[in-house]
Order: sequence, then structure tokens, then C-alpha cells
Amino acid sequence: MAKQVQTNGRESVWLLVLAAALTMLIYYIPMGFFAVYPLRLFVTFIHEGGHALMALLTAGSVEKLVIYADASGETYTRGGSQFLIASAGYLASTVYGASLLVLCSDGRKAKAVLTATALLIVALTGFFAKDLFSIFIGISLALILVFVVLSFGARLAHFSLSFLAVQCCLNALYDLRTLFLVSASTSMRSDAKTLEELTMVPAVLWASMLIVVSVITLLIAVSIHNARSRLA
Repeated sequence: MAKQVQTNGRESVWLLVLAAALTMLIYYIPMGFFAVYPLRLFVTFIHEGGHALMALLTAGSVEKLVIYADASGETYTRGGSQFLIASAGYLASTVYGASLLVLCSDGRKAKAVLTATALLIVALTGFFAKDLFSIFIGISLALILVFVVLSFGARLAHFSLSFLAVQCCLNALYDLRTLFLVSASTSMRSDAKTLEELTMVPAVLWASMLIVVSVITLLIAVSIHNARSRLA
């Protein structure tokens, strides 16, 4: 019994390492961007879903959630705390990626986590998406996740969850890097710009603070993953 548990823990770590290595390889492959394009859209859904959820939690309402073909998005809200709503997008994608990272330490939960993720995308699509492209993307992402749950074995589903976790974390950091560069060099509309207008604190400082919080969150998630893998 102890030997089997130890092997499962090591397997979780190696699957995560393999997922990270595959992610790095994809970025060096010509046209590799298209291989992870659905995952970019997935992270955008989580980001915009964070705005929507925070609007509801602060007694506001959500008019619509829009996903664009370039993997950007917008969420239109009314009322609620504009400060918390503006802060929630990037933090939601980071926290969700970190949560997946922690949860993939136990392969036995992989299919349950993927199923819950599919249901989350369906809920965001059903309640908030209004245009055809956003609805199509939401349904497509949910179907891909359901296909993995129904068709893959336990180990391959575990790897799929690990790969999704790595992609979410890296895309969250990539988006924050873009936010920082945009905030430092332009006056383009962004969540950081909204925070600047609300607080008079420069957008580049808000982008920097979001990066620091996200990096700390992901480092904690990696530490928890490794600790749980040793005990799992």
C-alpha cells in the first residue's frame, strides 16, 4: 500500500514536468500557437468569468460576456464594486490555474476536476455569452473537456489536467506581462487603466502589483502540489 501511494505521488510530479516540457516544445514548433489556441480562449473565459462573478458578488449585474477571435474578451456589467470587478479578471485566471495545479497532484480527481471545469464553461456561456462566436467557443471548449473525461484513461486524463494547469498558469503570466507592457507604454484601455481611473494610482503600478500577487500565488501552488504529491 505505501509503495503504491509513493508511486502515485511521483507520477503526479513527472506528469507535471512532462506537461511543462511539452508546453515549452510547442512554443518552439512553427505554428505551435494554433495547437494551444483553444487553451488561450479557455483562459480568456476564466478571466472574463472572474469579472462576471465579482459583479454578482458585489450586488451588480452582468449584461454580457464576449470572447473575440484574437483571444481577448470583454465583460459588460452594471453596478457592483468597479474596483473589485476590474481587479478580478487577471486574479481569477491566476487563481484558477493555481487551483488546477494543486488539484492535479492527485490523479484520482482528474476526471472530476475536468468535469467541473466543463460545467463552469457551460455556465458562463449559458448565463452570460450573447454573441454566436462566444457561444460556439464556450460549447466547443466544454465538449473537448467532456471528450477527455469520457474517452481518456485515468493516466491520460491526469496528464491532460496537468497540461491544462500549466497552460492556465503560463497564459495568466503572459497576459499580465502584456498588461504591464501596455500600461507602461500606452494609454490603451485595460483593467489596469480602469484601476488607475478609480484610484489615481498609475496603471503600470497596478499591473506590477497584479504580477507580484500572481507569481506568489503560483509559487505557493507549486509548493502545495509538491507537498501533496509526496503525501498522496
